[in-house]
Amino acid sequence: MKYGVLGDIHGNLSALEEVLRCMDREGVGRLLSVGDVVGYGAAPRECIQILRERQVVVVLGNHDAACVDRLDASTFNNYARAAVNWTKGVLTREDRSWIEKLPMTVHLEHCSVAHGTLHRPELYDYIQSTTDADPSLDEMPLPVCFVGHSHVPVALLRMRDDPTRTFYTKDPVVDTDDAHRALINVGSVGQPRDEDPRAAYAVFDTEAGSVHIHRVTYDIPREMRRIRDAGLPEMLAARLEWGV
Repeated sequence: MKYGVLGDIHGNLSALEEVLRCMDREGVGRLLSVGDVVGYGAAPRECIQILRERQVVVVLGNHDAACVDRLDASTFNNYARAAVNWTKGVLTREDRSWIEKLPMTVHLEHCSVAHGTLHRPELYDYIQSTTDADPSLDEMPLPVCFVGHSHVPVALLRMRDDPTRTFYTKDPVVDTDDAHRALINVGSVGQPRDEDPRAAYAVFDTEAGSVHIHRVTYDIPREMRRIRDAGLPEMLAARLEWGV
């Protein structure tokens, strides 16, 4: 089985379409999303429609939750809060209903999916160190778990030959057969923040026992225009070009 894992999409239609084209060429059989389908970008409804049509397994991100009033956006920065308010104004009742039904976590045959952490996912904490990762690694019911939230791809690992030690790697290919536990942040489809503006996504090949983080170019100017035309803050357009 090949799973295609979508990082934070954030209403970036051009990036989502290009990533899905790549996944189709790779023969991905099942699509997963770590959440934050909406927020920041100017095509939230279009992205939701695509995920629904393709029956993607999606968990609830913090921006998704804020856009349906399940999370207080007052702690968001000004740009994020402006995008939440704008998104609330364009979502239909059907869109909101779909978001409201998204689970916090999902456990499938080969892997689990969460947004920020598997441990207490409702807090939307960030995993930015091995110490941050340990509670989720301790709770993983399956050897592989995918997360997002930070928009930076990284794998937190415990290996079979030393399952008590946690370390991290930014290598784009992770051998899951050698891992006792693999907690993998797949980066972001729609708003990368590792100074690489290319969209990020993952392919989990269960037969090969590997996860590969891919990067792909997409039409950034087109998406910048969409954000500007919507009247969203200029920063949300500019950061796509910078990858921050």
